[in-house]
Amino acid sequence: MIDYIKGSIVELNPARVVVDNHGIGYDIEISLQTYQVLEGKAEATLYIYHHIRQREDIELYYGFATKDERELFKLIIGVSGVGVNSARMILSSLSADELREAILSENVNVIKSVKGIGLKSAQRMILELKDKVVKGEGMESVPLFPADNKKAVDEATQALIMLGFSRQNIGKVLQAILKSNPTASVEDLIKNALKRL
Repeated sequence: MIDYIKGSIVELNPARVVVDNHGIGYDIEISLQTYQVLEGKAEATLYIYHHIRQREDIELYYGFATKDERELFKLIIGVSGVGVNSARMILSSLSADELREAILSENVNVIKSVKGIGLKSAQRMILELKDKVVKGEGMESVPLFPADNKKAVDEATQALIMLGFSRQNIGKVLQAILKSNPTASVEDLIKNALKRL
């Protein structure tokens, strides 16, 4: 599986880019968000989603300027009835934060405003993705904590999730706690987090 492609931009338009990597030109589908990041640049690093249409025997690469956008794309295409083209249209019309906010606030009109997304699709997206977005799925997972305290952080995170807090909020609070106490135990992390969440 290809995680990313890095190389020089040979061709660029709002829907696709050709990236030359060691003499191989990769034709990559992109969103408007990614296009805006690449515009005016000579080099690109794109995080790849490899899509295969088996019935038509077609392989496509979808490229994203950030891992965050790719994770959200994968979450969107997991919704029944929403394909890769609709997902790209959604990410071209709304930023990742705008889409997450629309899902969390159950704002059907914002999602429905995307060309090709009707009322039923917008409602289905909210229904199927709200819990996942609350839990922090579809976001870039970056190591926020020191490796030597990772086990304590993981255990505290799991405990707090089971208590009903969102992964995103937990991450922010634990990060703040570890700034003042980098060697906090699991118990300390949970106690302090409960005071702040």
